[in-house]
Amino acid sequence: MDKFITIGEIMLRLTPPNYAKIRMSTDFEASYGGSEANIALALANLGVDSTFFTVVPNNSLGKSAVRMLRGNDVHCSPVIYSTPEETPTHRLGTYYLETGFGIRASKVIYDRKHSAITEYDFSKVDLKKLLSGYTWLHMSGITPALCPSCADLTLEALKTAKELGLTVSFDGNFRSKLWSWEEARDFCTKCLPYVDVLLGIEPYHLWADPADHAKGDVKDGVPMQPSYEQQDEINNAFVSAYPNIKCIARHVRYAHSGSENSLKAFLWYENHTFESKLFTFTILDRVGGGDAFASGLIYAMMHGFKPMDMVNFAVASSAIKHTIRGDANLTDDVSAIKNLMNMNYDIKR
Repeated sequence: MDKFITIGEIMLRLTPPNYAKIRMSTDFEASYGGSEANIALALANLGVDSTFFTVVPNNSLGKSAVRMLRGNDVHCSPVIYSTPEETPTHRLGTYYLETGFGIRASKVIYDRKHSAITEYDFSKVDLKKLLSGYTWLHMSGITPALCPSCADLTLEALKTAKELGLTVSFDGNFRSKLWSWEEARDFCTKCLPYVDVLLGIEPYHLWADPADHAKGDVKDGVPMQPSYEQQDEINNAFVSAYPNIKCIARHVRYAHSGSENSLKAFLWYENHTFESKLFTFTILDRVGGGDAFASGLIYAMMHGFKPMDMVNFAVASSAIKHTIRGDANLTDDVSAIKNLMNMNYDIKR
């Protein structure tokens, strides 16, 4: 049986109710989330043995975040509860979500500087001991954007996982409020030699000519909604440059408004690019849609789905997340995702 582990930051999320704007709201709904935690939560709800590693302050907020994870069957035994001496600012990262409606887009404000995970000394962590016994490690480009020590942790975890023979998935997950595009590309490209399952095609350098960067990136000029042929060319370029990559998956979003989107996805697997169905839906909560796609793909790969079923299950997982409040896809019914995957919307009695 697969044993999944992921590493990242969990944050307190504060959201004005009923689509209110932050500047007008006096009430905030509290929940917890973060990309890697979202994936652990989604997989645990689907029955996968999932573990989350992070650092939280040893106070009521940190304990509450971990309690939520444990309440959704995520194993948290490796979590570090830091002391004020270890993390002087001693705080849990926070973000505010202003949920969009109709033509008004959603907006995020981060308040996560000097959070516990950014101040902890990870030289005290034995990564071989942490990762031993697991079969799958997932990391994202958000964690290394937090601070240099988190970047070092990310790269060392990826290297250690490969030494131990784990399957490694990585999602670039660019966040412009955390670092620049070039900083993200420079770092995330260093991660590619250790990745088996690549989620998304940015932010990475994929030079047309590695000896002459002036010739540009293979992805230059490719639109956000590429054609099948364009995506297939990019997939093959990635695998040619990094033959360790066994799977590439990216979802493509069509934003008709802040309340209605469409999603489809491309999957490169077993030397072929597959294209999913197109799903159109009304949005209740968009945050975590990419994480739901990632967790859906990981679940499908762990359970030996056929490639077309893999990509359709992953997109259906993302689509159904948009109907659930909070960061994570807390769907504990695989059949519900499969029904959506097959575009079966009938009531289940």
